[in-house]
Order: sequence, then C-alpha cells, then structure tokens
Amino acid sequence: MMLQDKVAVVTGAGRGIGREIALLMARHGATVVVNDYGGGADGSGGGSAPADEVVGEIKALGGRAAASYDSVATMAGGRGIIQTALDHFGRVDIVVNNAGILRDRMIFNMTEEEWDGVIDTHLKGCFAVTRAAVPHMREQKWGRFVNMTSTSGLVGNVGQANYAAAKLGIVGFTKVVALDMARYNVTANCISPFAWTRMIGTIPTETEAQKARVEKIKKMGPEHIAPVAVFLASDAAKEISGQVLGVRGKEIMLFGHMRPMRSVHHDLGWTPERLADIFPGTLKHHLVPLETSGQYFNYDPLV
Repeated sequence: MMLQDKVAVVTGAGRGIGREIALLMARHGATVVVNDYGGGADGSGGGSAPADEVVGEIKALGGRAAASYDSVATMAGGRGIIQTALDHFGRVDIVVNNAGILRDRMIFNMTEEEWDGVIDTHLKGCFAVTRAAVPHMREQKWGRFVNMTSTSGLVGNVGQANYAAAKLGIVGFTKVVALDMARYNVTANCISPFAWTRMIGTIPTETEAQKARVEKIKKMGPEHIAPVAVFLASDAAKEISGQVLGVRGKEIMLFGHMRPMRSVHHDLGWTPERLADIFPGTLKHHLVPLETSGQYFNYDPLV
C-alpha cells in the first residue's frame, strides 16, 4: 500500500493509461479523483460515463473515489478538478496530468484550431491543473506530479507538430516545477509511455509492414505504465525529480537530458563563411540524422 492515505487526481482517467493508473493507485491505498471530460480522441463531444465507470470500479475494490468531468484546457477547469478533491477528501497529494487528444495533420495542412486544441489540452491543461494544486502542496510540504510526455516530442513524428510541441513543452514545464517546488518536498517527473491506447488506434494498417507494426504495439498494454506512476507518486521516489522515464512493455528506460554534445571555438569569433568552412569537419560529425533519430532507442515514436 505505497499510497496509503494519499489523495490522487488523475486526469484523462476514464480510459487507457489514465484508467490503469487510477485503478492501481486505488489498489495501493490512494483515494482517487477520476477526471475525464468524456470526449473522443480528438477532443470532440463529452459525457460523464467514462469517469463514472472507473469510480464504480474503484469502489467495487473497496476504495474511495469521486468523478470530475471538467476540461483541463481552461484555468477554471483546472481549479474545478482540484476543488473536487478538496470538497470530497479535504486535500490533494498527487496529480497525474494524463489527459490528452490528437489532431494529427501535416504541417502544411494544420489549422489554427487543430494546433490550439492540442496545445490547450496537453500543455495548458498540464499548467492549469498543476497551478491549482501547488498552493496546497506547498502548504502541506508534500506532493507528487507525474506528467505524460511522448517520444513524438522527445524524438519527433510525422504529422504531429502540435502534439510534439506540447509534449516536449511538458518536459520543460516539469523540470521547472521540480525546481520551484523542491524546497517543499514536492517532486515532478515525466513518463513517456509506449502503449496501445485509443489515441493511437487510428494508425494505418494498409500494408503488411503496417499491420506487423500495429500487432507489435498492441502487445504493450497501458497496464505497464501504471506501476511506474505509482512508484513516482510514492515516498520511495522522494529523491527522484525532474526526470523522464520511458516505459515500453516490461522495459523501463531513463532518458537523457538536453546537454551540449560538442563545441568549437575560434579566437577571432565566427562569421558565416568561417562557420561554413569549419562545421563539416567538426560539429557535423555529431549530428543525429533526422531520418534515423528514432532508431537510437529502437522504437517507433508513436505515443
């Protein structure tokens, strides 16, 4: 019971990864606010059924839970989600920022609406819920944030400029939350999940290679992500903050931080011509080729 007596808020918890996290946190003693707007994978629609069903599952296990139907994409929604925890259970200890949508489009076709919808749900949503929770965690001097990033942001993926920008933005956001809240015994970390969920269920299966790829991904269920989230939310992970952990099936990986790889210096300073002359024999040797960047981790940047 690693989360005994803790109150956890899990956004996007009506399905997929969020549902598995909410259920496992409940099994480990946490009281859970199950937040889900109830919309489609693209953010359209809405409804209370997904959140209510997970609340019912938790109560059937003998746990305590309450549903929240607020959208994370507004500051008012973020405050409403945290207020649900305060109204029902009197505190908030853990926040899992998991809610997300997809509106994939090649960059030359992407609309402002498709950009804003994804940025608002993922990046602003992460801020809105976190901002509402941090005053309470600062006061009680204990808290945990677990945020979801993606290899689409860490590595890149075709047709996902909006999603990739949001997910890499969450990494930077998480690092600063970790720094700002360290003195209050509050940690913040990211998980980069590899898992078959509703959000990537529209991957093309027109060719044999695509079908084989999908079958491989389907073996990586969302249940593999939940144990890492529970661990990061517990006292066992009190010294872990500002990190990115990848989870792919039964494998867990620690991602490196963005740091300078190599540098060059010139006593006279740099001109465009001088740089064009020196770059090929120096920094060029250390470039990560765009077309094979994902192969360095031997995965497809899908989720």
